[in-house]
Amino acid sequence: MDFVIMTDATANISKAFAADNNITVVPFPYYIDGTEHFCTDIETFDDNEYYDSIRNGTVVTTSQINPQRYIEYMEPLLSSGKDILFIGLSSGISGSFSSAQMARHELLEKYPERKICLVDSLGASLGEGMLVSRAVECRKNGMELEETAERILKLRRRIYQVFIVDDLNHLRRTGRLSNISAIVGTVLGIRPLLKGNSEGKIVASEKIKGKKRAIKAMAEKYFSLVKNTDLIGISYAGCKESAEYLISLIKEKMAPRKIWLVKHEPVTGSHIGPGSLALYFEGNDVVREK
Repeated sequence: MDFVIMTDATANISKAFAADNNITVVPFPYYIDGTEHFCTDIETFDDNEYYDSIRNGTVVTTSQINPQRYIEYMEPLLSSGKDILFIGLSSGISGSFSSAQMARHELLEKYPERKICLVDSLGASLGEGMLVSRAVECRKNGMELEETAERILKLRRRIYQVFIVDDLNHLRRTGRLSNISAIVGTVLGIRPLLKGNSEGKIVASEKIKGKKRAIKAMAEKYFSLVKNTDLIGISYAGCKESAEYLISLIKEKMAPRKIWLVKHEPVTGSHIGPGSLALYFEGNDVVREK
C-alpha cells in the first residue's frame, strides 16, 4: 500500500519538490520580536534580507514543534487510510523529534490499524532533505513503508554534513555546539570546520585560518570521503558567492551528477548565523566518525 512521506520545514526542500512528490511538510516556527513566522517556500525566502537583519542585531528565537501540531498534520492522513513515514530534524539539536514520537503514540492508540514510521535524520537542512529525496526514490521503486524506513535509517549514518560559520556566538547563544572548547574559532580569523556527529550533534573537527581556506577544506572532505556522487547538497546563509566558490572547487576535480543548491532555511539558520556555508554528501557507514 502507498504511504505518505512527511518531514518538517528544516529539511530545506522546495515547495515544488514537495508538491511534485506528495510530501507533507510540517511548518517549523521561528520568532522575531515575539511574532511567529513560518517559511513555507525556500525559493521565495529572502535570505539576504533575513541574514542581514541578524547581522544588524535582530534576535531570532525558535521553538520545537509540539505534539499537537504533528497530530494536526498526521491525523487527516491516517483517517483517510494512509500510512506515514516521517523524517525529522536531528534529535541532537532539537526536541521536535521527541514531540513526533509522542504524537505517534497518541495517534496509534486511536488508529491501531495504521502505521507510522519515524526516522530521526541525525541532520538538518539538506542533511535531512537528502534523506527525504532518497525515501521518494524508494517509494517510486515500489518499496513498502517498513522497508523504506529501514533503508533510510541505514543511510542517515552515511550522510556527511560539514559546515563553516562566520560567528560561533550564534551556536554558543543557543547551546547547539557540543564541544564548547571550539568557541575559540573566528578569533583571529580561525574558522573551525563543524560537522554533525554520529549522534546528530554539532561538533568541531579542525581549525582553519581564513574563510577561503576553510571552504577549500570542505571540498577536500568531499574528495576524500564521498562514496556516492549522484547527489550532493550545499546550503548558504546570505553568502551565495561562497557557495558558488565551493561548487567551482568541487566541479574542477570530482563533479557530482547533481547538486542541490539552496538558501539555508531560517530556523536552523538562526542558530548557525549569517555567512554560514554547509556541504552534504554520502560517504561510507562510518563517515560521521571522520
